[in-house]
Amino acid sequence: MTKIFETALYPYARSADQDAAIPVRHPVVIIGAGPVGLTIAIDLAHKGVPVVVLDDNDRVSSGSRAICFAKRPLEILDRLGCGQPMVDKGVVWNKGKVFFGDRRIYEFNLQPEDGHQRPAFINLQQYYFELHLLERIRDLQAEGKQIDLRGENKVSAVGTHDDHVTLEVDTPEGPYNVEADWLIACDGAGSPTRRMLGLDFVGRVFEDNFLIADVVMQADFPTERWFWFDPAFNKGQSALLHKQPDGVWRIDLQLGWDIDKAEEKKPENVIPRLKAMLGEEVHFELEWVSIYTFQCRRMEQFRHGRVLFAGDSAHQVSPFGARGANSGVQDADNLAWKLALVIDGTAPVALLDSYDTERAHGADENILNSTRSTDFITPKSEASRIFRDAVLDLSEKYAFARPLVNSGRLSVPCTYDGSALNSADALDGPARSRPGSPCPDAPIGDGFLLSRLGQDFVLLTIDAEAPDKIEAEGIQVRNIALSVADDPSGQLKARYLGDCDSAVYLIRPDQHVAARFPAFDKDRIARAVRRALGMEVEP
Repeated sequence: MTKIFETALYPYARSADQDAAIPVRHPVVIIGAGPVGLTIAIDLAHKGVPVVVLDDNDRVSSGSRAICFAKRPLEILDRLGCGQPMVDKGVVWNKGKVFFGDRRIYEFNLQPEDGHQRPAFINLQQYYFELHLLERIRDLQAEGKQIDLRGENKVSAVGTHDDHVTLEVDTPEGPYNVEADWLIACDGAGSPTRRMLGLDFVGRVFEDNFLIADVVMQADFPTERWFWFDPAFNKGQSALLHKQPDGVWRIDLQLGWDIDKAEEKKPENVIPRLKAMLGEEVHFELEWVSIYTFQCRRMEQFRHGRVLFAGDSAHQVSPFGARGANSGVQDADNLAWKLALVIDGTAPVALLDSYDTERAHGADENILNSTRSTDFITPKSEASRIFRDAVLDLSEKYAFARPLVNSGRLSVPCTYDGSALNSADALDGPARSRPGSPCPDAPIGDGFLLSRLGQDFVLLTIDAEAPDKIEAEGIQVRNIALSVADDPSGQLKARYLGDCDSAVYLIRPDQHVAARFPAFDKDRIARAVRRALGMEVEP
C-alpha cells in the first residue's frame, strides 16, 4: 500500500515568475513547506497577505518525526481552522508513567483540571500534521486566498538588500530569480538559508545517540507516555514508548555515543532490540527507522534585516520534551500577526524586533529545559548517575522526589514576561493570565473562551462596562463582554479574576495578554494598543 509520504501532494508546475522578463517581487516568500512554514503561510493568508512557499520537495515528510503536539499549538491551529481534524486523527493523551528497571515509580497527569477544550497532548505523525495543513491551504485557495505552494523549487542563492531579498531558485526546468519584501526561512536545523548568509548556530551537542523506530503492531498498551530508566531490555540506557494513529508505535532506545549509525539502523540490528523490549511473540513491522543525536542550539538573532528565521532553522532542542515542532508553531503564531501589520503599514518595522526578543526568550526556555532533561537522562559522570538513581528510587515512595525526575520536561506555552509589548500589570489578578501570558481557556456557555477570541486585537471584559468596540491606531478592537455568570463552574473567575470583581483584558492577535485593568479606560487601552504595536510609549 502506498504511504501518504510517498505521494507528490504539491508537484512541480511552471510558474509565471519563470517567464517574467525581470524578477517578480512578492510581499512574503517562505522557504520550507514543513509544519512551521505551512503554519505561517496559513496565518498570513488569513490576514490577507499573499504568500509564496518554496520547497525542494513535493510531498510531506517521510517517517513520523515530530509526533507530540501540545495543547497550546492545538489552540493555535484551532484559530487557523485546522485543529479539529488533527485532534480527530490523533491519539489523545494526558497521562504518563515512569519506570526504573522493571518498577513503575510514579505516574503523572499533564492536565488535571477541567474546563479546557483541548487535551494536554495528541500524538500524530508529522506527515499527517503536514497533510492537514496542506488541506487547509487548499480550502483557503478555494476561498481566493493567495498561497502559491511550489514543489521542487530549491533556493540556491539568497541576497539581502535594505528593502528586499533576492533569491535564485532551481527547478526541473532550470533556474529563475524572484524577489521578496520579506523572506521567512523555515528550512530546518540544517538551514541552507542560514548557511548561505553565513549566520551562526551555536550551542551544545550531547554525546549520545538514540534510535527511533516506528513499528506497526497490535498492542494493548494504554494511550500514555511510558518512559524507562535502565530497563532490562536496554540495560544502562533509557527507552520511550508512544502510541500513534493507524496502529503505529514510536519507540526510542538510547544507544550510547560510540556507535556505527549505519549499522545500528539496519533491520537485522533493530529488530532484535525491539524483540527484547516487546517480547519474541509480538508481531510487528518496521515502518521507519532513524538515529538522532541530542543538540541544543540557536541563532543569536532570529531577524536579520528582511530575513526572518523560524522553527528549527532558528533553534534546535533534543526531542525529549516535544519542544521542537511545538515551539516552531508558536514562532509562527508570534510572527504572522506582526509581519501582517508591518506590511499593511499599521505597525512600525520595529515591531518585528519583538519577534526576535520574545521567541528568543521561548527558545532559551526550551533549551534550558531540554538541556536539563538530557543531563538527567544521560548522566555523564558516575556521581551524576548515582544522584539520578537515588532520585528515581526515592520517587517510588516519596512525592517530594518526583519533581526532580526528568524524563523530558514536556512542552508548555511560553509567557513573554518582560516583553516591551506588555503594559504594566494593573490588575491584582491570577498570575497565569498576567501580561505576556497566553490566554488560558475556560468554558463559556456551551462553548470555550479561546474560540471566541479570533485572531485580531480584542477586549475581554468580565463584569465590566465597555463599548462594543473602540478604535486605536487605526485598529478596530471589538469587545467580548462576559460575566462570571456565563461559567457556573467558576473557572472563568479563577483564571481571569481571582479575588477581583471585574477585569478588562487587551488581547493580542496571537491570544497573548497585552494588558489588563480593573475597569475600562479608553485612554489606557489606547496606550496599551500603541505599546503592543511596538510604538514608543511610556510604561
